[in-house]
Amino acid sequence: MLCLSKRSLSSLLLRSGSVDVTAAVSCSSLFSSLDGVGLRKLHSPPAGNNTILLRNGHLSCSKEGVLFPTFRRFSDASGETPPPRVDRDFLAKLWVSDMKKLKEREKRFGKKKASTKHRVDYPEEDAAYEQSSSRYEPTRQQPPVSQSMSGPLKPKTSDEAKIATLLARSNLLITRDIEWANLVLGFEQENRYAVVDVCYPEAPVGSIREQSHVIMRQLLRTRRPFVASITDALGNELFRVRRPFWWVTSSIYAEIDGEEIGVVHRRWHLWRRIYDLYLGNEQFAVVENPGFWNWTFTVKDADGEVLAQIDRDWRGFGFEILTDAGQYAIRFGKSDAAFQSGPAKMIEELLVKRPLTLSERAVVVALAISLDNDYFSRHGGWGIPFMAVGE
Repeated sequence: MLCLSKRSLSSLLLRSGSVDVTAAVSCSSLFSSLDGVGLRKLHSPPAGNNTILLRNGHLSCSKEGVLFPTFRRFSDASGETPPPRVDRDFLAKLWVSDMKKLKEREKRFGKKKASTKHRVDYPEEDAAYEQSSSRYEPTRQQPPVSQSMSGPLKPKTSDEAKIATLLARSNLLITRDIEWANLVLGFEQENRYAVVDVCYPEAPVGSIREQSHVIMRQLLRTRRPFVASITDALGNELFRVRRPFWWVTSSIYAEIDGEEIGVVHRRWHLWRRIYDLYLGNEQFAVVENPGFWNWTFTVKDADGEVLAQIDRDWRGFGFEILTDAGQYAIRFGKSDAAFQSGPAKMIEELLVKRPLTLSERAVVVALAISLDNDYFSRHGGWGIPFMAVGE
């Protein structure tokens, strides 16, 4: 339907420049009757008043009523000077001018806020809308384990069943995020790590995030106390590692639901890097690294047999010189090919004497975090950009 206000019609006629408007025209009523071919009678004023009539593209005054064609544009059948056309471009310009006037009015008098006084809530429709919209939201999933959770990897307690989704894997890649404030300003930030299964590199299987006091981080640096939460891909906390303040040798504890399951103690040596790994009160492994530029930390039992291995990977000159974004590959290895499942069968694994239990693997993850803070964390100077200060 076509309905024009007085203001729009008068502006339309004035822009055409071909007629004189001698009477006020109103089209407040709807189409009421059909008069002629292609013409609709909108309003019939009292007798004696002049009205505007449009027939065959000409504008004229008549006493019959205001008539408009139902065609999109006006045309002149006489072949003389064509009158102005009302096409899409003209209507678009008219709409733009109206919007400008509306914005000017809003700036002058302010925008009216929608009233919620008489608002009616429809809880059933809102719930249906939320349910339908949630179908299109991407959902995260925990990648499947790469080792069979049977035999030595079968969870023996509820605590081990909780961490099995993260640690029942043959290889884990732990990558530390870049700390831009530390890189540019020397401001120490909380450490964050992404945990990826080598068999499923497209999505992380977990993450590690440090929680510590901001002042302690700036003053104590690598000797600061902190607690780090290890979560799965869905953000559920699996276990924690707790590292208290240390002066000569460091220690880090692995805890599940606040209960300590293991600890890693560092032994002092002038150049060698030695760590003792305990499960409860019993030592099950030791790490003896020759130091200097050796970045391979082999976990061995009392007989010197290999149980696992942690490799500090080289990420490139820029990463190693300017950042603390280290990468650690934890290789739990295999003792029997039957324990492997999925893509893990295509990867050459580390040969070990026996597979570590899930609790022992949690202690090895705590060891990787301790290595990163003890030896591979270089921190920017006190507000001096790009200056590395080692211990």
